[in-house]
Amino acid sequence: MSKRKVTRRQAWRIDKIQEERTHRAQRRDAQIEQQLSGGELGPEQQGLVISHYGKQVDIEALEGSQQGELVRCYLRTHLGQLVTGDQVIWCRSPDGGVVVAVNPRKSQLQRPNNHGELKPVAANIDQIIITLAPEPRAHANLIDRYLIACERSEIEPVLLLNKTDLINDDNATWLMPMLATYEQIGYTILHTSSNREASLDQLKAQLNNRISVFVGQSGVGKSSLINALLPGIDLRVGALSEQSGKGKHTTTTARLFHMPNGGDLIDSPGIREFGLWHMSEAEVLEGFVEFRPFIGHCRFRDCRHLQEPGCAILAALERGDITEQRFRSYRMILNSMDETL
Repeated sequence: MSKRKVTRRQAWRIDKIQEERTHRAQRRDAQIEQQLSGGELGPEQQGLVISHYGKQVDIEALEGSQQGELVRCYLRTHLGQLVTGDQVIWCRSPDGGVVVAVNPRKSQLQRPNNHGELKPVAANIDQIIITLAPEPRAHANLIDRYLIACERSEIEPVLLLNKTDLINDDNATWLMPMLATYEQIGYTILHTSSNREASLDQLKAQLNNRISVFVGQSGVGKSSLINALLPGIDLRVGALSEQSGKGKHTTTTARLFHMPNGGDLIDSPGIREFGLWHMSEAEVLEGFVEFRPFIGHCRFRDCRHLQEPGCAILAALERGDITEQRFRSYRMILNSMDETL
């Protein structure tokens, strides 16, 4: 699709907006520098980014007499993009606080925007809870996209089947074989339902003393689960669209919540697709963990695993070492990437 041309007046307006944003950032930095030099800012202290709102973030104080307090803070422009879960250094200011430095991240979850640029979603997380449900229908290809992102980020994925009370004879015919495939590969699979308290015990144990982020299609019940895990939070819950059967987005910004018995949970905005077009074919192939023993053993170095003779991946497929479901998903992802180029 060709890019839409802008008129001279539209171009002028775009430049004007960018110029105003730059001037505002410069004025904000100048004010921060003046506060620093004038001794108006308090001492440096450790903090945790709880949520992000444009040019400001909510910071939780991690030390001092007011530990646990939430403070709305401005950011110095040189810090780059902060996300929920970042560990930072901040100082109190007359109108809240200022983040002056960011500690190195031990991990981060990224996804590309519409321009193919990688943007962080959450930082310093231990596991990604890929939430799915019988309704809206869980598709293996979307699950595989999440798994590839987890593998590339070197963050442990956990598959969580929610809304188990909606399983019936019809959807069980495709849902259970699909989950059995992931279990055979070695992925952890949990089963729960937000309206059945007893079913939450296994999930609570998995979340205990870990920093976790929930991802998944809109409508799979992430917000309902968090409401059940953290009574009193009362996240807004969206119903399924009657026409499409897809969920309506209810979470507008990522936010971190503390679990009562230890550990943190990050709720991220609903994602219907997880684009992988920033990756190479080799990186996508590596994202399918059961393919890895056969990578590099094809007869031809440039093998694309289509119909080439001596292809180790195709041979593994014929032997049953790789399932048809996963191989088909792999080809679908590559085809979708070719269409975006």
